[in-house]
Amino acid sequence: MEERFLPIGIQDFEDLRRRGCVYVDKTAYVYDLAREGKAYFLSRPRRFGKSLLLSTMEAYFLGKKELFRGLALEKLEKKWEVCPVIKISFGGDNYTDTEIMKSSLNFILSKYEKAYEIEVSDPRLSIRLSNIIMTAYEKTGKQVAIIIDEYDKPVLDALYSEYEEKNRAELMAFYSPLKELDKYIRFLFITGITKISHMNIFSGLNQLDDISLVSKYSSICGISESELNAYFVPEIEALANRFGMTVEAAKEKLKTMYDGYHFSFNVEGVYNPFCLLKCFFDCDFGSYWFQSGTPSMLVKALQNQPLELETLVNGREVDEISFREYDPNTKNMLPVIYQSGYLTIKGFDAEDRMFWLDFPNREVEQSFLKILLAKYVSVPYDDMGLEISNLRNALRNKDVDRVCSMIKAAVSDLPTIVKKDICENYYESVTHLMFRLSGMRVVSELQNVNGRSDVVVTTKDAVFIFELKMDKGKDVDEVAKTALAQIDENGYAERFAVSGKQMFKIALVFSSDGKGLLLWKVR
Repeated sequence: MEERFLPIGIQDFEDLRRRGCVYVDKTAYVYDLAREGKAYFLSRPRRFGKSLLLSTMEAYFLGKKELFRGLALEKLEKKWEVCPVIKISFGGDNYTDTEIMKSSLNFILSKYEKAYEIEVSDPRLSIRLSNIIMTAYEKTGKQVAIIIDEYDKPVLDALYSEYEEKNRAELMAFYSPLKELDKYIRFLFITGITKISHMNIFSGLNQLDDISLVSKYSSICGISESELNAYFVPEIEALANRFGMTVEAAKEKLKTMYDGYHFSFNVEGVYNPFCLLKCFFDCDFGSYWFQSGTPSMLVKALQNQPLELETLVNGREVDEISFREYDPNTKNMLPVIYQSGYLTIKGFDAEDRMFWLDFPNREVEQSFLKILLAKYVSVPYDDMGLEISNLRNALRNKDVDRVCSMIKAAVSDLPTIVKKDICENYYESVTHLMFRLSGMRVVSELQNVNGRSDVVVTTKDAVFIFELKMDKGKDVDEVAKTALAQIDENGYAERFAVSGKQMFKIALVFSSDGKGLLLWKVR
């Protein structure tokens, strides 16, 4: 087989092309964007190829024609008009305070000031940016292409700290000149994880086109199903050979693990490119996304808004406005969670224009639920890994008492990040979370208001119907009897009667005072 080089971690288009790496051709998108419009915004999760896309754009506007040999853009572009490029990237630092951010911007601007021989007379960052853009235009006679990568990182790095608002205000001031310099700008492309509302860069730039949820550009980053089949046949065959499976089975496993991202409705699914390439390089179906960095931003978000745990465990139906933009003035973290890649579009109701959000794939679900469980239960992380394995075995062996004992151990102490008045949601969510991690099929109807949940877990030969209730100061035996009666009255078991599987009806009674699982009864 011909030697193939996979561009793992390579974010520079020129470096990738000169190394002869496998490149999934996205250049037709670059051509269309440059030809059809002027100012764009794109939101995509981390490790999704945003930086490589911007590097491709940079090479295009700099006229590096030789790098596009054999690619779609070589045939599409006839003029190759070169223009100056200003690239601003926040990917190289952790912006926990405003001085770090200002220092990074100073470094970037200084590079261009030196290149265009600009003498700095006004130290304000926004004025310096304006001078660079106008000088580049005046010295070259060409409008400027401006590329901004991870524009929101200084805000997300400082979430819930005193610097979040300071960083946001500084960025608003820095970006504000762009709306006044339209005649100097040929092309403007901004990427980030989330779109932050109420920032001048968006409210001022009326022509800025947000293509994040546009179906035409749903595969502009990542690897689509058709691209997988077109570019990676040797790697798929190698996986199939190593694991003794058919090529079709290997594809199905890849889909389960790394596919499932949808950035619009009724579009082809997209694979996470970093995870897919790592899988091919290692020739193993591993969990790679979370190995590349702990999702500290999301953990901080959940600590600030613990009720979101319920949303992540069960998915959610929402309208577009609920997850399109992050508003710092509210506590709605759904946009951050969705745009970070932990949830994605899984369904769409065209009549009501409602979207269903859920985990994109098994890798994200399993890895993230483990992180959540370690954060939300009292059992040490290493022990919890063992407990989940034991829970799976207990379900398979129909050992209900063992199952309930493990739930009791996991919720014995209410974590400090969970308030007493929301412990009902906590118990429901963690119980469901543990069952999800066990790998068994789980059907759940968690409710926010009453704190009562119907959780059904199925194995190949058994059905476990759990009714969760809070004691609320009542006799726990009576509460358990009421829960078991409710299972029968509501007909929870009826839908499973034809399966022929053994049926277990279980009442779990939790403490309203945060003292964990008080009692369970089985029938």
